[in-house]
Amino acid sequence: MIFLIFVAVLAGAVLIFMQQPEFGRLPSGTRLERIKQSPNFRDGQFKNQSITPDLTEGSNYLKVLVKFFFGKSKYNIPAATIPSQKTDLLHLRPDENVLVWFGHSSYFMQIDGKTFLADPVFSGSASPIHFTTPSFKGTDVYTVEEFPAIDYLLISHDHWDHLDYRTVMKLKAKVGKVITGLGTGEHFERWGYDMTRVEEKDWNETVDLGSGFKVNVTPGRHFSGRGLSRNKALWVSFVLQTPTMKVFIGGDSGYDKHFKQIGEQFGPFDLALLECGQYNEAWKYIHMMPEETVTAAGELRAARLMPVHWSKFSLALHDWNEPIQRAVTEARRQHMPLVTPMIGQKVDLKGSQTFSEWWQVPALQPE
Repeated sequence: MIFLIFVAVLAGAVLIFMQQPEFGRLPSGTRLERIKQSPNFRDGQFKNQSITPDLTEGSNYLKVLVKFFFGKSKYNIPAATIPSQKTDLLHLRPDENVLVWFGHSSYFMQIDGKTFLADPVFSGSASPIHFTTPSFKGTDVYTVEEFPAIDYLLISHDHWDHLDYRTVMKLKAKVGKVITGLGTGEHFERWGYDMTRVEEKDWNETVDLGSGFKVNVTPGRHFSGRGLSRNKALWVSFVLQTPTMKVFIGGDSGYDKHFKQIGEQFGPFDLALLECGQYNEAWKYIHMMPEETVTAAGELRAARLMPVHWSKFSLALHDWNEPIQRAVTEARRQHMPLVTPMIGQKVDLKGSQTFSEWWQVPALQPE
């Protein structure tokens, strides 16, 4: 009886905790009816193009949990402060075409006079329980107050390391338009955003921004969910077309046929930003291995690849800098030019730059 009471109290506490606004809200009403009409929504949830098991054959959740608690690399978190630079985003020249990375999958772009911000996480954590997934020391060098007006906020999906409640609440007054996947707008509606400024799209739909700017919403191979329910909102990638450039924004994705399809339909790209981190053989269907990241960039017909989704949070078992080391090795083999800036470093999107291998700094290396 005491055990049953304990379980009931614990379950009640979890349910109460999950009522916090940070968790957002599941789609309902007319939004849910629209979702049900999507060809990508079947049996009560969104589906990937290919069959996508949560774990690979031979893996199970018990094995994964044991490895998470007892099998992590001792270098899973960097031993020293991550180096960074500071770019004055408030005083960029209007004619500059630049990208600034903030670690993981967050980055700012100014292209052809418009500003874009993708998957910003500036709260210091990628979890509803903030002490469980803190950002690496030195990676939080920007605050929302240091950003100019954001013409377009791009949210690839609703996981905590891509859609951060604290950040998007602080950004609310700065954002002109939100572009995201079908269903994710329910979170923004609960959080008080003006829904006339939120565009929710299905795969293979387009947002025409005018004046030569366009966003095509394209597939990924992943999943979604901020609580106990999964795949009620859609995970997406983006093809960003401006008057003079074309950029692929990959979000999270396992390797699959969609990269080649997108490359054939929309390529070539000036730059592809693709995830390269938080992977493991046990869940490779939803997070690419670094070698696959390079292959995907080639299939997208990208002139340059910027590996992201690393260097800020520990969400897997590998060394913190293993993703970029493996990507560099494979990129040399496949002759794929890489963009590898420090956090905060200004990337010239139309010029040539040489980037240091800053992750090789001795203080950051295993002893």
